[in-house]
Amino acid sequence: MTAEAAIRTEGLTKDYGKTRGIEDVDLEVLPGEIFGFLGPNGAGKSTTIRVLLDLIRPTAGSAEVLGRDAQAESVGVRRVVGYLPGEASFYEELSGIALLDLVAQIGNREAGMRGELLERLDLEASRRIACYSRGMKQKLAVVAALQHEPELLILDEPTSGLDPLV
Repeated sequence: MTAEAAIRTEGLTKDYGKTRGIEDVDLEVLPGEIFGFLGPNGAGKSTTIRVLLDLIRPTAGSAEVLGRDAQAESVGVRRVVGYLPGEASFYEELSGIALLDLVAQIGNREAGMRGELLERLDLEASRRIACYSRGMKQKLAVVAALQHEPELLILDEPTSGLDPLV
């Protein structure tokens, strides 16, 4: 394997008691590469993503993201990664802009791309999230993942709920 991989896993395994989420996943994604992780429901795609972001811990194996150990340096990993979960959830009482501000503040990241993204996706972010359609919520999640110009994007079902024209 090369030293400059954007994502690297070796023997990555996650057990859930009697069932296994992933088993011995060896993966290498190079910088600039677009990598599609395909498989049926329950194949372990989201589990692998969650391990890469240290949202869950592996049972065995290792994972690196942009040269950082995914578990030992998880804060550093999340600072440089844009993540769009498969099922984003929000504080419904906030406005879209307030949520985007909160995401930027929690991650201690500048939101330099926010205005361009909101315009490009035609999203009115001043409204309360509770008033958003499913597609509008997905657009908001896209903006939250991209607004800080991340070095790496990890997208879990990014087009779910979006209008095909978007």
